[in-house]
Amino acid sequence: MNAPADFTLRHDWTLEEIVEIHDSPLLELVARASAVHRRFFDPNEVQKAALLSIKTGGCPEDCSYCPQSAHHREVKLDRVELMETAEVLEAAKRAREAGADRFCMGAAWRQAPEGKRFDAVLDMVRGVRALGMEACVTLGMLNESQAERLVAAGLTAYNHNLDTGPDYYGEIITTRSYQDRLATLEAVRRAGLEMCCGGIIGMGESVCDRAGMLRTLASFDPHPESVPINTLVAVEGTPLAGREQVDSLDLVRMIATTRILMPKSRVRLSAGRSFLSREAQILCLVAGANSIFYGEKLLTTGNAGIDADDALFSALAARDENACRRAR
Repeated sequence: MNAPADFTLRHDWTLEEIVEIHDSPLLELVARASAVHRRFFDPNEVQKAALLSIKTGGCPEDCSYCPQSAHHREVKLDRVELMETAEVLEAAKRAREAGADRFCMGAAWRQAPEGKRFDAVLDMVRGVRALGMEACVTLGMLNESQAERLVAAGLTAYNHNLDTGPDYYGEIITTRSYQDRLATLEAVRRAGLEMCCGGIIGMGESVCDRAGMLRTLASFDPHPESVPINTLVAVEGTPLAGREQVDSLDLVRMIATTRILMPKSRVRLSAGRSFLSREAQILCLVAGANSIFYGEKLLTTGNAGIDADDALFSALAARDENACRRAR
């Protein structure tokens, strides 16, 4: 693998280049990604983000992976209408006390609504920012006026994932086009919001499909500030139930490739982390991940527990270089 000598930001990666990077010898790939990561970030710094479902279930989209879709009637899920602002801010306070510095709020809507519900979300954003935390929301499709109002409320970032590459997208979702997703991301960019955008691996896609998603993300100028890389959590009752869990080294390759393509983005180790060993998570961090979701739950699916994460961060902490001297 002929790695470039510099760390120039690019927006013109070809599919062939991305596949070549992804499929390169694993140790070389991780070494290259780690070098890029160290150029732009402190390798010991990992952002902790908390995620709360503020409106759960009943979504009219047919995303094959999602237990919140109204199309998947066999999924056992308690629907929750939009939470009260005070309840959400109490959850944000608990997350801050547990060590999170970004609070993300997700609502199962096709399109961000107008009226009282949107005004309530604006109040939630103002409240989270008043706590000294970054605020991120995912509300479905968004128009430019809504994006501008979220900016005025102090929103840090808007999450709207591509999920997979453009050629495989129709196999996973039929109720919303790839262009619909890109239009929302363009509205987010025009409003001046940070973009949080990534996808999911393990849904039956090929390496070329994964590369296609990364190519689309890397074509944005600037690159998305945050790129969550999820592995499928196969929920009973969804069309993708029963799929085998992704090999952890496939995730490492995806993290490393993302880091090389988008050097200044935060790469978030997201859904599916509860299935990873501590060592696999550390390898993902070495390969360039520098953000995690922190807490017991990701919207409706389980996450690595706080105690396990505390043990992980304790293992990662730098040791006191004077400890041996004092022990003598």
